[in-house]
Order: sequence, then C-alpha cells, then structure tokens
Amino acid sequence: MKSKKLNEEIIIKELDNGLKIFYMPKQGFTKKYAVFATNYGSNDNKFVPIGENEAIEVPEGIAHFLEHKLFEEPDGNVFNDFSKLGSYVNAYTNFNQTAYLFTCTDKFYDNLKLLVRFVQNPYFTDENVNKEKGIIEQEIRMYEDSPGWKVFFNCLRGMYHNHPVRIDIAGTVESINRITKETLYKCYNTFYHPKNMILFIVGDIDFDKALEIVEKNQREDIENYTGSIKRFYPEEPKEIKNQFMEEKMSISTPLFNIGFKDSDVGYYGDKLLKKQIVTDILHEMLFGESSEFFQKLYDEGLIDNTFGTQYVGNKDYGYSILGGESEKPKVVMEEILNYITKLKNEKLSEEDFNRIKKKFIGYHLMDFNSLEYIANTFIKYYFNNTSLINYLRILQEVDFKDIVERFNSHFTSENYTLSIVCNR
Repeated sequence: MKSKKLNEEIIIKELDNGLKIFYMPKQGFTKKYAVFATNYGSNDNKFVPIGENEAIEVPEGIAHFLEHKLFEEPDGNVFNDFSKLGSYVNAYTNFNQTAYLFTCTDKFYDNLKLLVRFVQNPYFTDENVNKEKGIIEQEIRMYEDSPGWKVFFNCLRGMYHNHPVRIDIAGTVESINRITKETLYKCYNTFYHPKNMILFIVGDIDFDKALEIVEKNQREDIENYTGSIKRFYPEEPKEIKNQFMEEKMSISTPLFNIGFKDSDVGYYGDKLLKKQIVTDILHEMLFGESSEFFQKLYDEGLIDNTFGTQYVGNKDYGYSILGGESEKPKVVMEEILNYITKLKNEKLSEEDFNRIKKKFIGYHLMDFNSLEYIANTFIKYYFNNTSLINYLRILQEVDFKDIVERFNSHFTSENYTLSIVCNR
C-alpha cells in the first residue's frame, strides 16, 4: 500500500493461518511500536462460536475481562517480562476492538516475540478467574465514582434503547460475576483466531527478521474456519430513548454531555470514513475554539476550556458528543439548539469550511510523526474495511455540499440527549 502524497508505504504479509501483518517503515526513528489487535469489543456479546451452530449470549464486560486475563501466565505476569526488556506495554478494550501494544527503543525483536507469544497463549483457571472478578469489580466501582465516566455513559443510555454501546465496557458487578473460564475460552477461541486479528508494526525495523519471529511463534493447534464470525446486535430505533439524564454526585462544577444520535448508519468502508471526516470538520466549524459560537459562550461564562466535541461512528451506531463543565448546562443546551436553528435559516460559511479543511490536511500530515497515532488509527480503520492511507484522498474529496447535507440531517432538535452530573 503506497501513498505518493504522504510519501509513505505499508508492507503486507498474510500468514497461512490468516493473520495479516502490516509494516510501515520509519527510517531514522529511534522509537518502535507494535500493536496486536482483534476485531472484538464490548459490543460483541451475542455470536456463534467457532465450531458451533447456535448463537450464545455472554455476560457484559467479558471482552474487557479477557484483556485483563491474557497478561497472566502460570509463572507470573507479562508486565514484569516487558519491564525487564525496558519497554512500555499496555492494552485497551473499546466497543469494537481489543488491542495489545508495546513501544520501545531497544530489544524490539525480543519484545515482539513476547507480545505474539502471550496474546496467543491464554491461561484461565477457576482460581485466577475468580480472583480477577474482585479486581475488575473494584475498577467498575471506581468508574462509578467518576463524574466524567457517569455523564458519558448516562448520555449513551439516554440515546440508545437496546444497542450494547449503552453498556459500560467493563460490564457490571453482576455480569462479571457470571463469567467462567469456559466462557472465556469460548470467546477467546472465536475472536482471537488469527483470521480475526492483525499485527501492525512501525519504526526503523528489519521486517524480514520481525516476520520470522512472528511466524515461529504461531500456535499450531488453531482450528480453521471459513467465512466470517456471525455476530448479532439488537434492533435499535432511530429515535433517542430519553432526552434528559441527570445524576447527583459530590462535584464543584456540573458536567454535561450533549449527545446527537446518528441515524445515518448501516454501512462501512470509505463511505463510513468520509462520514467521520465530514462530521469532524462540521464539529470544528460549529463548535471549535475559533468559531464565533464558542467565543460567545466562553465570553458569557457558559463554557470554559474543558468544552470539546467528539464523533464516534461504526457500521451499526454513531453519535456526536459535546461536553464540558458549566454552571448552567441547560442554558448551554438552549443556546446550541437556537444556534442550530439560526444556521439552518442563514446557512453555513463556505469560507470557514475551506479554512478548516486545510487545517485538517495539515494536522493529518503532522500525525504521521506519531507512531502511536499511525498504528492505532490504522487498526481502527482496517476493522471498518478502509485504510489510514485513504484518509487524505477522502478528506481532499470532501466538498461544502457534503457538510451542509450532514449538518441538516445530523443536528436536529429531536435526536439529542442532555446528560448532566451536578452537585448533591
């Protein structure tokens, strides 16, 4: 995969077991980065396991639980092994994927061997699974005490009726206590199959040497399968569930999230990536720090520099979140609705669009200096059937008409939820 405009290339190798390995050369970089990821996240709770014919439904939070357990081995914890090599190791689970990563400046090949080996060799026992339940229960309770976490998931619960995106990634105390080693192995054997995973490495690396290490450390007892994993998600209405969500906690300044539920779903690939780019540009035009609206609310003391926006989009769900701190979150909501109505009558600024589009192109080019950005963004786009290499081309193709159409369909006075966390 090559991009002349970016002056970047990605080398691809597929192993016999279906694992795809991607390598982006970065000559002269001292840092090296690798991420081993599976197309499996907290939303994937109903599926047909490999080798079976019937769908099963597993406890919420099991993908996150599985991520935790993979670091444990019969003779200790993998974190210690990476520490001895002088590298940084971590992992994360989100709604749609789980990833294991390391970064280092030295001993890259030893780190790579360790990464590939531990992710492909699960060790679950009744004893260590029960022990982990207590650890994750503490983590869940910690998040329940986090105002930022609560305001966000309350917003999702307000927008969504049935979709699992409304459920905390870690699950609930009740759901994780239903997890068994047998269920963990069933999820692992299905979703951690090499055909459902990719390995992305980036840096100044001898790819042939890296490839040899990966090939030599593949499990040989993996059951093959044809086709794709069958996953099931509940039907989700286009309408939001609740327009207002409020929770009281011990905080000094109220937090708010305003979620606009995306009804334009059902596709992925380049079309999904374009929708994300268009929405991101629109966010910056409407609510960015350089917008008149931001300055107006900031000068009036309704928002501060914690205010920001985010768009998250996948094949079966999507939402925009506007949030921050404010003493008067309901007034902020009214101002936003009035602002949207006004713009639909007076029209958006094409001049703002052209300026921000150029800004996005510049930021995108700068992002290729970050190995972490390259690797983690690549896997996110890959699992959505597109590529990081396509981003610049699609961004350059976006025109003002795309922005106007998206604005009119996505920001309405019916598809929003206001979530507030305020002082008791």
